Amino acid sequence: MKKITILGSTGSIGTNTLSIVKHHPNLFKVIALVANKNVTKMLQQCELFLPDWVAMSHEKSANLLRQKLKDRKIKTRVFFGEKAICELASLSEVDQVVAAISGIAGLLPILSAIRAGKTILLANKEALITCGRLFMKALSSSKAKILPIDSEHNAIFQLLPIEMQKNLGDSNLKKYGIKNIILTGSGGPFYDLSLSDLSAVTPIEACSHPNWSMGKKISVDSATMMNKGFEYAEARWLFNALDSEIKIVIHPQSIIHSMVEYHDGSVLAQLSIPDIKIAISYAMNWPNRIYSKIDFLTLLKKKNLSFFEPDLVKFPCLKLTIDAFSEGQAAMIVLNAANEIAVSAFLDFKISFNKIFEVNIATLTSSSFSEPNSIEDILEIDKVSRILAINQVLSLSL
Repeated sequence: MKKITILGSTGSIGTNTLSIVKHHPNLFKVIALVANKNVTKMLQQCELFLPDWVAMSHEKSANLLRQKLKDRKIKTRVFFGEKAICELASLSEVDQVVAAISGIAGLLPILSAIRAGKTILLANKEALITCGRLFMKALSSSKAKILPIDSEHNAIFQLLPIEMQKNLGDSNLKKYGIKNIILTGSGGPFYDLSLSDLSAVTPIEACSHPNWSMGKKISVDSATMMNKGFEYAEARWLFNALDSEIKIVIHPQSIIHSMVEYHDGSVLAQLSIPDIKIAISYAMNWPNRIYSKIDFLTLLKKKNLSFFEPDLVKFPCLKLTIDAFSEGQAAMIVLNAANEIAVSAFLDFKISFNKIFEVNIATLTSSSFSEPNSIEDILEIDKVSRILAINQVLSLSL
């Protein structure tokens, strides 16, 4: 039986992970749960899974949860704050840590899990976008493993030889006969719109993804294709890939989640309905598969599977991210911070959709940072970059 800590248990990845645990109580036991401030949902999870430990980001939320658990005679111990969260990420009795805290807040807990030698089911994009070099260096000097659980990288992971799966971040694609990794993306809700029409799209429209059910931030990132740029960066780190070894293809149906092309001409693809539980369940019980309680793909009902090159003129955030990766880790930290500010401003109706790119590139070109050597360096670059981005938003506001 695998013992699990879930960082970000009340979010989408966390709740989907717990649904798999619920259906396989003989395979998994929840030891610890971590959340921001959703006391209601955390209480429900504690009642159902009876974890030994819980940590909330905020003291007020922790105190409220502690009282509610006491009233129900549930013996789960409750803590709060970053230090407690990092301690739960590195518990000696835990085998797997699901890293689903979103944003920069997830960096220190993930690093704690790496240093403790845990198997990390990685959903937090910022870990590799902003901290890839430091994390991979820490990974190489520990017994930890990283298994990706976002759909595209998990699809690629499923298509790799087992020996490469065991050594993510430290393998040579050519050594295993791999020519290219092919990242697929739906293109988001606006792929068929003209460039002129994009300036008038609304936050509600941007959050209406045609295939996936996602949060607002990642939905907007999908609409700008910034998300695909971030996935490119993640793939560079996870699979130790060169720029020339990664291809990006638009696949509107979201049935093929990614592909791997081998030197013998074979192209292996992972197909399924768009449901994140498939990726999560595979990582949880890797290298074996388990029933994930989802609908199965019926190919006979799929009349067309289409593929296109990404339009870098209409969606400049994609190229901006690819170029930023080549500039170094500092540039990626700046871009990630700027994008969070820009997307938030768009969702608040402060800037138009097209101006997300303008905020991003203006912040990136106006900044100059040395490469980070520590988490503290990364957090400082992130902090300053957010201030720069806020100033850009103010200058562009509607």
